Amino acid sequence: MNAFKKNLEDFEVGYDIPAHVGMDEKDIQTPCLVVDLDAFERNIAKMREHCEKMGVRHRVHGKMHKSADVAHYQMDHGNAVGICCQKVSEAESFARAGIKDVLVSNQVRDPAKIDRLARIPKLGARTIVCVDDIDNIADLSAAAVKHGTEIEVLVEIDCGAGRCGVTTTPAVVEIAKAIDAAQNLKFGGIQAYQGAMQHMDNYEDRKAKIDIAIAMVKDAVDTLKAEGLECDIVGGGGTGSYYFEGNSGVYNELQCGSYAFMDADYGRILDKDGNRIDQGEWENALFLLTSIMSHAKADKAICDAGLKAQSVDSGLPVIFGRDDVEYVKCSDEHGVIMDPKGVLKINEKLKLVPGHCDPTCNVHDWYVGVRNGKVEKIWPVTARGLAY
Repeated sequence: MNAFKKNLEDFEVGYDIPAHVGMDEKDIQTPCLVVDLDAFERNIAKMREHCEKMGVRHRVHGKMHKSADVAHYQMDHGNAVGICCQKVSEAESFARAGIKDVLVSNQVRDPAKIDRLARIPKLGARTIVCVDDIDNIADLSAAAVKHGTEIEVLVEIDCGAGRCGVTTTPAVVEIAKAIDAAQNLKFGGIQAYQGAMQHMDNYEDRKAKIDIAIAMVKDAVDTLKAEGLECDIVGGGGTGSYYFEGNSGVYNELQCGSYAFMDADYGRILDKDGNRIDQGEWENALFLLTSIMSHAKADKAICDAGLKAQSVDSGLPVIFGRDDVEYVKCSDEHGVIMDPKGVLKINEKLKLVPGHCDPTCNVHDWYVGVRNGKVEKIWPVTARGLAY
């Protein structure tokens, strides 16, 4: 993104930006990220309705899209209470863009990062962070005192993901009491996201994992309450499990992200009726638009979306709406598409459903929002590359 140009109309299509508002969809420069605005808006509305029925709040996961424009839409139209993200730099970018409630759903230990975190409230944003080590509390408190701010702190429970978080209720209580006693810190509750099971295909397998997590969290919440510590936030839940946490009577805040865009990996998981969740529950709204650049081989077409335009850690992309051609391989700048009947033409555009939306979004500067064949929105990927 060219920082010296201030207005979208000053950006040059094909150099700074892939499209301008009002352009025909067929003229969008590739490879780029395209958002089907109708599908996106339906996804946001559906999650809002789910949360209202379950009686829980929704704190959308901004680390998926990294876009302040998307986050504002989710808050304005999806009734989201705020966002969560994984890095201090992400949180700061959202706060600078006017998001007023930001959770870093991760640990922050580096002194420089803690100092930046403690300054975020000065941007007008409620600022929340997670801890899993009592030694972290003194550093957070000192930084908040230094800047005259308040940081809310959640105790993270490892409820099955095997990453960060404490594993026992006594450890939760010990850390919570230390937070409650620390200057300029406020005990906010519990972070308990079971990330390891989100992409398990089978519904019952996911439920079994979440049942364990819910039991752990309930024990911690009940014990904290008996100690006089109330949890304003009991947060977790993702696109693959939100109905379990949302109906648990324990969690009060969900942290779903991919539901808004969807990707090929999430699309493969099954709902309680055995149906893929991208064939009824959620719609594919995010696409990697690509163009055919070579067809020198009769049964093989080459497109311009390779490794540098996407992440394939969760598998290759799927060509949307087509079963006659298949994306089978990629290198840095090229994607190989098997085309046994030779139906694809030079410059023909295809919509790819990314294998994994989060890291794919992170390698692009812009979203191109399309409706009825026209470019309607251009959204910058606000926190693109912010990994500090």
